[in-house]
Amino acid sequence: MNLLMIFSNSLKTFKNQYVFLLLFAMTTSILSAQEFNCQVSIIPEAKVEVSSAEQEILKQLKQAITDFMNDTKWTEDNFKVEERINLNLQIQIKAIPSTGNYTGAMQISYTRPVFNSSYTSPIFNFQDDNIAISYQRGAVLQYAENQFRDNLTSILAFYAYFILGMDYDSFSMKGGTNHFMKAQQIVVNAQNGGGSGWKANESGKRNRYWLVENILQPVYEPLRECNYLYHRKGMDLLYENKVQAKKNMYDALNKMSTVASQRPNTINIINFMFSKIGEFKGVLSDSETAEKTEFVNLFKKLDSGNTSRYLEILN
Repeated sequence: MNLLMIFSNSLKTFKNQYVFLLLFAMTTSILSAQEFNCQVSIIPEAKVEVSSAEQEILKQLKQAITDFMNDTKWTEDNFKVEERINLNLQIQIKAIPSTGNYTGAMQISYTRPVFNSSYTSPIFNFQDDNIAISYQRGAVLQYAENQFRDNLTSILAFYAYFILGMDYDSFSMKGGTNHFMKAQQIVVNAQNGGGSGWKANESGKRNRYWLVENILQPVYEPLRECNYLYHRKGMDLLYENKVQAKKNMYDALNKMSTVASQRPNTINIINFMFSKIGEFKGVLSDSETAEKTEFVNLFKKLDSGNTSRYLEILN
């Protein structure tokens, strides 16, 4: 065999191997993905003056947050592309004390797919009013477990794990415990970092500390049970058996009655209920008045602050 033939055969073998590796890589990327499909928006308030240089930094910050949330491997589980968790982060900039430093609020919302449907069910829709973050031009955000690096990555990692906990709880009974515990550890690590939203003694109890502290307390187990039963035995059953699904949803929500009476105006229950108002209207749209009234009376008991919104279901 001459050298030309040897070279030709080697080249052919190399090409075949290259094509195989390329196809394998493409297949792997299709079959597995990271956990989040996160959409990020950053909106300065009208009163905030944003220079052209600052606009460029905010543009980079938006991309950095998107990459951080979508490219970080948060769990040891493999997610298919279609299984990724749909998450929206909207940062409202209320002040720019100095270049690269921002204060404001963050709206965090996430939805869960419903079996046999294109509909996605909202589970968490929360506004965090304790946002104070810093970002340097061109910086890559990195998360170090069990270590506080900065307020921005800690806030993002906290909500990543908290939402993972909510999502896993919705598919298996208390399946999100490990993720909630990681979120709680982030709170502990961040408490000496100087940022707000991490401590128990802050006013209002509407912060990260209380979100995860409550969810891990035994008294709030009915909320976690509700999350699972409402979605797996309720929403996921709507297509197959709507009558039974609505009964299961009522029973699931009713589990929170004791907690609501013992701990009224708890952030976790209020947030869960508020996220569902539109969904309740849709699910009950074809119900008889008696059934609607039964549900509305339960809603009022669980979330009295939004009574007028629930009464709209009766119209």
